[in-house]
Amino acid sequence: MIKKIALALLIFSVSFGSIIAQELDARERYEGLNALVGPNTFFDNHPTGFMLYELDSGWVHFEKNSHMNFIPASTTKLFTFYASLMVLRDRTNTFRYVENGEEITIWGSGDPSWKYNILPQPKIEDFLSKYKKINFSASNWKDESFGYGWQWDDYYYSYSAERSSLPIYGNIVIFKNVNRTPQSTIPAFANSVKTFDKVSPTVRRDFHSNVFYYNPKTYTNPGPMLPYVTSPELTVQLLRDVLKKPVELVNAELPASARVFNGGSMNPLWKEMLQESDNFIAEQILLMVSDQLFGELNSDRAIDYIKKTYLKDLPDSPKWVDGSGLSRHNLVTPRSMITLMEKIDRAIPRDQLMQLLPQGGINGTLKNNYKAPRPYIFAKTGTISNNHALVGIIRTDSGRHHAFAFLNNNYMNKASEIRREMEKVLLYIKENY
Repeated sequence: MIKKIALALLIFSVSFGSIIAQELDARERYEGLNALVGPNTFFDNHPTGFMLYELDSGWVHFEKNSHMNFIPASTTKLFTFYASLMVLRDRTNTFRYVENGEEITIWGSGDPSWKYNILPQPKIEDFLSKYKKINFSASNWKDESFGYGWQWDDYYYSYSAERSSLPIYGNIVIFKNVNRTPQSTIPAFANSVKTFDKVSPTVRRDFHSNVFYYNPKTYTNPGPMLPYVTSPELTVQLLRDVLKKPVELVNAELPASARVFNGGSMNPLWKEMLQESDNFIAEQILLMVSDQLFGELNSDRAIDYIKKTYLKDLPDSPKWVDGSGLSRHNLVTPRSMITLMEKIDRAIPRDQLMQLLPQGGINGTLKNNYKAPRPYIFAKTGTISNNHALVGIIRTDSGRHHAFAFLNNNYMNKASEIRREMEKVLLYIKENY
């Protein structure tokens, strides 16, 4: 009897000691992390929100200002990604159509792939080859070319390409330098190039129209890629050039009986949106979500629906206004981003998610940061001037997977300094958690 009691006391003391050791270990880890990101650190000279959450145990290891709203920049694309996972699954909606003998009427569904050379190509020409005439209607377009809060002086840059119902060429035009004269890769703009006296090594676009200018004396650079001004009329012209057959612009309402042409898998679009942070693809994915839900292209309506259904249980309702994060009107709390990551982790196999996200030191927007012999950061970046965010998964040396949200706003430092200090925090987590 005495031996049994002694054994029980020994087991209890060992177990109790183990619990105490674990608690001390957790406290030490917390204090070490707090010394890097807490009060009186580098991250106290500007608004910073941070949260670390172990995905499999549900344990919140650390949080700082996790209840406060921050501008998420391109980490907003994680909302768009989740919306497409829930609504589109793995197939793109390219266009809707109604057949009438040898004619077909089509309504764009937002797919950005056609003639956008960074994406696999849907077999649209093959599908439409059997029709003698194509009618194009934009009656289902219920949105604006630019998102709410986009900066007006971004019109000139390819990261701010206009949104449209049936994009062609990614809604951008490229010029080649042929004998010091720019030549458009899109035939429709061949006669839209003019000269001007402004000193510029490249081509510039008029603010309001598809007129492109260059200076013959200073033109040397064939770039950049320039967004063009979209319109249903231009879409028809581009369709004629590509399909080599009659295309007419019509004002036909989209019937409920219209069929859907699915161009391909969503996976290449997800990969390009997440790894390269392609704003245009993100915006068009959100429009495809709207098309699937309502049969019309309206990003505001799609956002409202997703927030009221799939995101109704977020700790804090985000101010979510576009698909890409170009707008500074987007606001979100770190703890809501953590809940979003947990939802995404449940919606898609973790290995697949980690392959889609940028990997530190390997690819995408993290190719030159967070390098290690074995990748440990799998996360979406977000950067606009004076704001930098990183949201994703960190794989620690112990083999655990943690979701984290690290948002920095209104800093006066260089973004490289912010990333350097963030790396110190994330390396500590990698090695100690």
